[in-house]
Amino acid sequence: MFIEQAYKGNNTWWRVLITTLCTAGIFIGNFIAYFSMSKEQIDEVYKSMSEIPNNLSLIINLSPFVFLLGLLFLMVRNLHHRSILSLTTSRIKIDYKRILFSFSLVVILTIGVFIVTYFNDNSNIIWNFNPSKFAVLFFISLLFFPCQIGLEEYLFRGYLMQQMGIIVKNRWFPLIFTSVVFGLFHSANPEVARMGYGVMVFYIGTGLLLGIMTLMDESLELALGFHLGNNMMAALLITSDYSAIHTDAVFKYSGVENPAAVLNEMIISIAIVYPIILYIFAKRYNWKDWSSKLTGKVLPPN
Repeated sequence: MFIEQAYKGNNTWWRVLITTLCTAGIFIGNFIAYFSMSKEQIDEVYKSMSEIPNNLSLIINLSPFVFLLGLLFLMVRNLHHRSILSLTTSRIKIDYKRILFSFSLVVILTIGVFIVTYFNDNSNIIWNFNPSKFAVLFFISLLFFPCQIGLEEYLFRGYLMQQMGIIVKNRWFPLIFTSVVFGLFHSANPEVARMGYGVMVFYIGTGLLLGIMTLMDESLELALGFHLGNNMMAALLITSDYSAIHTDAVFKYSGVENPAAVLNEMIISIAIVYPIILYIFAKRYNWKDWSSKLTGKVLPPN
């Protein structure tokens, strides 16, 4: 079982505390800084960020994740004396086909929804494709996004979910806890500041989806593929002035910000698209015993 993989390592409280603070520090610091600043200061920070060339800004934003993912792996191996495999899956090896399937599913669904939306109403969507800039963006995305989503998945759905699970001895609390914390740590994103905290429903809902994938499949592979596909599509397909990161994507949304419309789209994703994704995974991978896997007890090995 996935959560029980944590029992393979040394889980002394101070080791857990040090690893959590060192690897989640970027999220904690960002969270504290955001809520300690005034609205004027926040607007000034976002304005300064928007003046940096898009591709350079993307590198600056994603570079820390390369170091932090490596640090997490290093601490799990040398401080907790565990393998990275135990942090990834309960199976005997990593199933890369699962990552590829989940990634492909998200890419196909995202492009499909975009095509329908575009032909329904493209009045606020403009062609933004610049071959040279897009080529650089594509290379940066391939290089940095795996580390960015890797840190978030290995930290939230991997390390924290496993450690929390063996502490509280159940599955439902770490599922809810990591989903809420995952959402809260995205509260400093520009779209939250511009469209209100209703957007947090989407982030927490996405965290819940990724957590359910992880517990039902007993591994991180599907969550890794989903998260990577989602973030790469957000960077490559369409951008906007109120996105978390501005990019030289193929298209750009040029319309006036409409928080209500954006929130409605997010709610539709959570209420309709996410259950469809879970249904596809459940059928393909023959998921059973949902109640036990999502809410059951966590017991140490005999």
